[in-house]
Amino acid sequence: MKPRKHRHKESFSVLLISNTGQNTRHFHVSGFCMRLITVFVLLVCGAFGWLIYEYTSSNEITGNYVNASESTDEEEAFLEQLAEQERLIQQLEEERDALSRRNDDLVSENKALLAAAKTNMGSNGASTVGDIGGTEDDPAYPSRYPYSTTGEVSEKYSESHPYVSIDTQDEGDVVAAGSGTITMIGSDDTYALIIEIEHGNGYRTRYMLPQSAEPLQEKGAQVQAGTTLVLIDTNNVQLDYQVIYEEKPIDPLIVFEAKG
Repeated sequence: MKPRKHRHKESFSVLLISNTGQNTRHFHVSGFCMRLITVFVLLVCGAFGWLIYEYTSSNEITGNYVNASESTDEEEAFLEQLAEQERLIQQLEEERDALSRRNDDLVSENKALLAAAKTNMGSNGASTVGDIGGTEDDPAYPSRYPYSTTGEVSEKYSESHPYVSIDTQDEGDVVAAGSGTITMIGSDDTYALIIEIEHGNGYRTRYMLPQSAEPLQEKGAQVQAGTTLVLIDTNNVQLDYQVIYEEKPIDPLIVFEAKG
């Protein structure tokens, strides 16, 4: 008989001992099973490590995306703010150009009105400004502007409105347009204060204020051109100024033009 070769199977013994000394168990595990268990444990550890890596990478990507989104929102808000400022600047420039054009139109209109007024006076048989009872060299000639600082003519002279209305813009004084004598200080239903000056050359001027004001001069006082008649201590006070020549009202702008 041929001798049989015996295979030696590698095995591992596992002994489980209870702390109480009871239920002690003894297991035999083959080498193949042990290797299989080891490979399985390694695969589980690898899979667990891979999941941890993927989770960490995902959080980093999400954080970067959020940061990028916030940065993009801030940039968009900044660009929108810049665009709004540019639109505002453009609007202000357009308004400035419109005001400049309006000012040029008003200057041209004023010149046209002065020329028309002179022509109208000549056609009605009246003399030209230089021939009406004196010239700008005469201190009694009322060619001075009746307000000492800035004032805007809000309504021009017309037949239905025989004086100019001046809206004061800053604090200033109502002043005499020429030398003369104060012949009246009073009021009526429309004006709280009326001052009239007789200039002695056919001219009279009236300074009419709807608002209450205190005159600085008295009736009968002799005043020079530029003498302060009333102090204006508030803004937006209206002054109605009238020039009368030979008992007829005339456009004060013509008298102003003669001085310039």
